Amino acid sequence: MPVLFLHNPTPFLIKFKTLINPQSPPKSLRFLAHFRFFSSSSLSFSSGSCFTSVNHTKIVVNSATPMATATPKPPPTIDEGVGIAGKCWIKYRKESTKSLCTPFVVSLAAGDLNLDTFRHYISQDVYFLKAFAQAYELAEECADDDDAKIGINELRKSVVEELKMHDSFVQWCTQEWGIDATKETTPNPATVKYTEFLLATASGKVEGLKAPGKLATPFEKTKVAAYTLAAMTPCMRLYAFLGKEMLGLLDTSETSHPYKKWIDNYSSEDFQAAALQTEDLLDKLSVSLTGEELDIIEKLYHQAMKLEVDFFLAQPLAQKTIVPLLKELRETEDRLVIFSDFDLTCTVLDSSAILAEIAIITAPKPDQNQPENQIARMSSADLRNTWGVLSKQYTEEHEQCIENILLTKKADKFDYEGLCKALEQLSIFEKNANERVIESGVLKGLNLEDIKRAGEHLILQDGCTNFFQTIIKDENLSADIHVLSYCWCADLIRSALSSGGLDVLKIHANEFSYENSLSTGEIVKKVETPIDKIQAFSSILQNSRSNRRNLTVYIGDSVGDLLCLLNADVGVVLGSSSSLRRVGTHFGVSFIPLFPGVVDKQKKCSKEENSSSTWKGLSGILYTVSSWAEIHAFILGS
Repeated sequence: MPVLFLHNPTPFLIKFKTLINPQSPPKSLRFLAHFRFFSSSSLSFSSGSCFTSVNHTKIVVNSATPMATATPKPPPTIDEGVGIAGKCWIKYRKESTKSLCTPFVVSLAAGDLNLDTFRHYISQDVYFLKAFAQAYELAEECADDDDAKIGINELRKSVVEELKMHDSFVQWCTQEWGIDATKETTPNPATVKYTEFLLATASGKVEGLKAPGKLATPFEKTKVAAYTLAAMTPCMRLYAFLGKEMLGLLDTSETSHPYKKWIDNYSSEDFQAAALQTEDLLDKLSVSLTGEELDIIEKLYHQAMKLEVDFFLAQPLAQKTIVPLLKELRETEDRLVIFSDFDLTCTVLDSSAILAEIAIITAPKPDQNQPENQIARMSSADLRNTWGVLSKQYTEEHEQCIENILLTKKADKFDYEGLCKALEQLSIFEKNANERVIESGVLKGLNLEDIKRAGEHLILQDGCTNFFQTIIKDENLSADIHVLSYCWCADLIRSALSSGGLDVLKIHANEFSYENSLSTGEIVKKVETPIDKIQAFSSILQNSRSNRRNLTVYIGDSVGDLLCLLNADVGVVLGSSSSLRRVGTHFGVSFIPLFPGVVDKQKKCSKEENSSSTWKGLSGILYTVSSWAEIHAFILGS
């Protein structure tokens, strides 16, 4: 069970050691590691609690189940052995995700990109690459190290070769399709902005740097070379990334893809090596830089990544594309309805762990008399032991329930009815587990203000809040957002979302019963099971007071979300729950990574132009993602 360390005034970690198989964590009574909860300077309980403040407290679980005592660690960080180039690529990976989901890149990967659009792109890229080669030349002049000079010179030559490749594309377009690819094209604003940024950086026009022509020392010149590489490396790494992603979608025998030559070039070993060489040079030139100067490197890298996204978005497309998903919506006829699970879909930690921690922290001390007018509570020691027993029992029975489901005959094709019947077993289990929690008394006496305060400090998954805020702030978008959750206490959810400015989200979850703002230990049951979730999902859509057609998206992470995920027009699985995948696969559900799935949809879209909707529920296909950034880019665009 939990091991809690409080440090004042710095934030503390609540670290939960779990009995649960990390490959298949169930959805309730889950205790996860590395959750940054409150800062102790802000953690204080209301006057109705047993504690009015908590400082320098250490809670160590001593349950019947053997568990190792954990020591606090800082949140996971980027490996210290990774250079500045690798750190920037990881830090600004959102931009690479945005690039991947642009209409241009998806259409290019699908092979149905309009030829005029491709010709326009090539002409813009030629203009850009000429500036790219010039920037390399300026960086070479500034480099103080001979090896760096040689490396930059080699990279500049590779850009010249890339320009030759584009010349072959020009000839190819002319020969194959009779397109006048030699026609001069005026650079669009996105291309101009990107090239001006590159050349300004390579000329030393960087904030905090001396004016061009006044770089007296070799070190000052080396800084310019480093800054220039910071502005250029994202392009190389991003194209190497896109090339590899697209190559993975080509059949080994496929020769008919119209843009295979482009994909082959950027996925080639030579280009991958050139991208790596650029990163190595950036790392080498940055070794002697100060923290402030490294911050400039990061800013330049990030700016270049954003300009890459803008470059792709600026390519004109006169064709139907399926990204972003919002394109499916007809302004006056359709409505977007987003459904999301809460625990471990929106949050970093399961809510049951938070409620358990509040209960233990605020429990009365053994020698402390409890007021007669308050609900009688268990001691912290009894609570720890009881939570340990509940967690162990839940884990073992949940795993057994999943195994029993998998003992049935495996479906040859998608079998929704069979899945529904199987999940009835899981529903019975979930209800029995909740009854045990209520009967145990572990939820008695929690103060509503403490719960709200915990919710205010609850950390949501990176990008989750921004995704919902973007939808809420778009006045031209007809959209509803619903949160469907097994969480025992909807007040915790409301507080967490309100702290992020998400008050308008509609919450469908269980509720605590209170007397004088103290929980009675009873749960007002509303959404306990997979069956409850799909009933709530269907009821919400049926009771909608809109004449608009609904385009539904469900975002979830566990086996309890399966039915809703499948009924939505688009089901998005966040994370890697093995129980969800095992059960889904057993009943014929296909799990497809989002980008390959989107590219496949784009191919079908170009063949079914008269189709009213590309996305339809109960297809048996779910799309997998690893972050909210992917969800944002796919649904809302860049």
